[in-house]
Amino acid sequence: MSSLLKVDNEIKSKVDAFRERITAEAEDLVANFFPKKLLELDNFLKDPIINITELKEIHSEINLTVPDPIILPNLHDGLEANAKKRKLEDGGAEDLVSGTKVFVMPGGMMKSNTNLVDLIEKVKPEIRTLIEKCNTVKMWVQLLIPRIEDGNNFGVSIQEETVAELRTVEGEAASYLDQISRYYITRAKLVSKIAKYPHVEDYRRTVTEIDEKEYISLKIIVSELRNQYVTLHDMILKNIEKIKRPRSSNTDALY
Repeated sequence: MSSLLKVDNEIKSKVDAFRERITAEAEDLVANFFPKKLLELDNFLKDPIINITELKEIHSEINLTVPDPIILPNLHDGLEANAKKRKLEDGGAEDLVSGTKVFVMPGGMMKSNTNLVDLIEKVKPEIRTLIEKCNTVKMWVQLLIPRIEDGNNFGVSIQEETVAELRTVEGEAASYLDQISRYYITRAKLVSKIAKYPHVEDYRRTVTEIDEKEYISLKIIVSELRNQYVTLHDMILKNIEKIKRPRSSNTDALY
């Protein structure tokens, strides 16, 4: 069938070398890297940095002082003329009750929560590693899928299910990165609100709640990364024969 499509011999040899490299790398990942990584992440879950019971320890102080109260004039004290004049000069009465205009932070740049930033910088490489390694193993299994034929496709279905599981793990890992980005964006918006409305305590409390939530989420992410390595390692090892040889060489006897 290969004679129906002319392929340059030099290109074919390079493609074959690529297949061999992917095969060797993927088999090493499943046999050695996955079990080592799951043990490494299991130890990480025992690290004190990710096992803080008193969440107050991860709180970050927001150095924005509450300004002195501004006494607003009573717009309904019978001095309608003066009120109207002020309204025209100031561009509207709404400006009298708007938030504090922020031109610069009192202490310079408002820092992130350093406790969470340090933890995030340790977790993010682990997420990226899982995505990259899953992609390699997925490519390996896809290259092992034989040409489409009628019958004897039980092994092929196992290969396809393995590819689907690897693709799912990739997607979940990518969603962890999105979650981290959303945390930074949400926190930044709240800190901006605090700068504009420093007298509203609920904004400050919400920042604290978000920090605590992100800390708990990061621990769950590390746990999920470990579990995914365990699941993939176990699934592929249990089905390695069908994954590497999806179709038997000779037909089983019917009787």
